[in-house]
Parts: sequence; structure tokens; C-alpha cells
Amino acid sequence: MKVHIIGGGNLGVSIALGIAKFSKNNQVTITRRNTASILYLQELDITVSSDNKHKIQEADLIILTIKPYQVDTVLAEILPVISNKTIASAVSGLAIDVLQDKTNQEHHVVRIMPNIAAQFGESATCISFSEKDKAQALPVVTLFEDLGTAPIIDEKLMDAATVLGACGTAYALRYIRASMQAGIEIGFDSQTALAIAAQTVKGAAKMLLEEKVHPEQLIDRVTTPQGCTIVGLNEMEHNGFSSSLIKGIKTSLKQIKG
Repeated sequence: MKVHIIGGGNLGVSIALGIAKFSKNNQVTITRRNTASILYLQELDITVSSDNKHKIQEADLIILTIKPYQVDTVLAEILPVISNKTIASAVSGLAIDVLQDKTNQEHHVVRIMPNIAAQFGESATCISFSEKDKAQALPVVTLFEDLGTAPIIDEKLMDAATVLGACGTAYALRYIRASMQAGIEIGFDSQTALAIAAQTVKGAAKMLLEEKVHPEQLIDRVTTPQGCTIVGLNEMEHNGFSSSLIKGIKTSLKQIKG
């Protein structure tokens, strides 16, 4: 598959790296107005260009990883030179029917929401599409399954998926940072504290994904009567650990929905 990514920011670069590292038999092109910061991608046989139209006619899949305010400008540039393409949009808040109207109903539209862990093959990429575009969307699903997980969801949940799966990366990292800071307070140097905190989160996530059980079932394995784990958990909950996280996620969703 020839993949043409428009938008060489953090997300676009992460997808390009993920495809180059974890997916086979694909050719990737990525565009950005100023290419100086992404020229290193060429070492992985990724084509880098400042021209959004660079060989775009040959692309099997066009991925938009641009800001909402850039959509009309980019489409005005590329639509005159493409026909019958599959366009996967990672643009926040841009509904499938709106993008179909903007592309004159002449292309197959898929809505995706990956996160920057794609470059490590660990993205949680939620995907939505119209039934009429299912045949063209399934290869997109397969591609992103190479970059992590790629659940197909109802489009009405895509904004929520943005918060849970994309913003959620930052929330998880903030937990790790706080755990690291606590580790320093109790005696570790910063690098050791970070290594322990990050690996602990990775291990917890791996257990959940492989055993497919509720988190509390795994928490029960760690907590013992009158032990140090339960008193720590209770202290966190007394100070609003879970409720603050839930409120943060809901606040982020309100921001997207305006």
C-alpha cells in the first residue's frame, strides 16, 4: 500500500514511523511545510516532501494529520489532482459526513484517532466509517492493527475516543511523572524512579490486556489485609484520585464538543 500522510507533526510522524517499523509492504510519504525537522525519516525509506501533492495521485491511502483550521486549505490544494481515493482523517471534530461533503462525495472517507504510541506499535487507534465505504476501510483497519489495536467504533463515540485514547496518553504520563516524583521523595534517584514507575505501568497494562479482566481483580492480587498497598490506595481516593481523573476526561470531552 502506498500511504500519503499530510501533516508532519507529532502524530503524522508517529504514524509514519509505525508503518515503517511494524507494517510490511508499504511505501510512506509524509509532507510538511518545513521539512528540516523530519528529514531523518528518510533513513527509514520514508519519502519526505514540502509539497502536499508529491506523487499523491499514486497513493492508495491519504491520511490527514492536520489541524481543523487547515482542512479547507489542504483539500483545495489536493482535490483537483486526485480521484477515487481513500482518505483517513485524524482531524479532531471533523465528522465523516462533513468531510464527504467537503470532498464532493467523490472519495472514500474513514475517520481514525490514533495516538503517538503508533511509532512503537502500541497505539489505540479507534476507527469509524460509513457502511458504503466498508471495503475501502478494512485495509485501513488492518494497517493500524499493525501499529497497536484498532477497534471499530460508532462515530458518535469518536470525540470520546479522542479523549480516552489520545489525550489519555498525557494522563497516563502525568501519573508516571507523579509516581516518579514520589519515588525521589522516598529515596530513589530520578532515573531509577522513572524506570520503575514506567515499567510498573507497562506491566499492569500488559496484564490487563492479556488476561482481559476488570482492573479490580488484579488490584485484589496486590492488596493484602492491613498491607501497605490498601492504605496507599485509600489515601489516594480520599484525596480524589479517581474522581479527579474522571472529571479531567469529561472536561476534555466538553472542550472538543465546544
